[in-house]
Amino acid sequence: MKADPKFVEQLVEIITREVLVAMAEQEALADNSESYQCKFDCSDQLCVRVCYDKMGNVLNAGAERLSSTLGVIPPDQKLARMIDHTLLKPDATQQEIAQLCFEARKYGFASVCVNPTWVSLCAQLLQGSAVKVCTVIGFPLGATSSESKAFETETATKQGATEIDMVINIGALKARDLDTVARDIRGVVNVAHARGIIVKVIIETTLLTDEEKTIASLISKEAGADFVKTSTGFAGGGATVHDVELMRKAVGPQMGVKASGGVRTYEDAASMIKAGATRIGASAGVKILQGPGGGSAAGKEAGSSSRSY
Repeated sequence: MKADPKFVEQLVEIITREVLVAMAEQEALADNSESYQCKFDCSDQLCVRVCYDKMGNVLNAGAERLSSTLGVIPPDQKLARMIDHTLLKPDATQQEIAQLCFEARKYGFASVCVNPTWVSLCAQLLQGSAVKVCTVIGFPLGATSSESKAFETETATKQGATEIDMVINIGALKARDLDTVARDIRGVVNVAHARGIIVKVIIETTLLTDEEKTIASLISKEAGADFVKTSTGFAGGGATVHDVELMRKAVGPQMGVKASGGVRTYEDAASMIKAGATRIGASAGVKILQGPGGGSAAGKEAGSSSRSY
């Protein structure tokens, strides 16, 4: 008997939420077991455990969000499949990563993009879904050795990563040590491709001239990478239409181009796709799917001044 897709989706959401709650419980119990308590809230035959600490703060139980999002269909599945749902903050917690995976499964994003320490958790939470686990290598500076990057890649793939975003050796590129740049990329590509995993090369456009962006894109293509990517989001700039157009012109129509850094609205994403991007890296994926004008004006203004990871 074939399972009802809506029932399966509902079950996945409940399980993911249970993982979130269990993590919160473990942390709170470790801190102060006597001051921690839980209760159950039930609605429409669904129950969600809500846990409080001694100050009365809800610990990521999310009962309201669970009941309000069940059965909601994203407005644009095709756009969702072009977005890497991203959380690369250095202070990201287990709960935030689990929430990221929950949203990625619900909306059908292409991948979650996380730091290597979270790969195993994401692989567990996304098991059985079409969402990929993307992680970053040599991040965010690109200044680790080629050997380190290859080792990072091998470790990440063993832990469940299915896409790799690596940062090039930016200093070597600017010094015109192109052999080092190519060897750096090729080392990661060889490890990843041996396991059937794609590689996106972050060239950090905000630090490069147009000539250097073109050279970096061409080297990435020659080294066998699958995508070139604009930015880490940590170098003071992000994707621009100009840079995406330049990179697309350099690599041609067959290679992927990922626009990342500062893409916060539907309009931002649409402009990048029009310029030639085939993947979008964004922490605001859910907001982007709200469509043109999505989100409040206040939210947009606040978002425009914050760094996007």
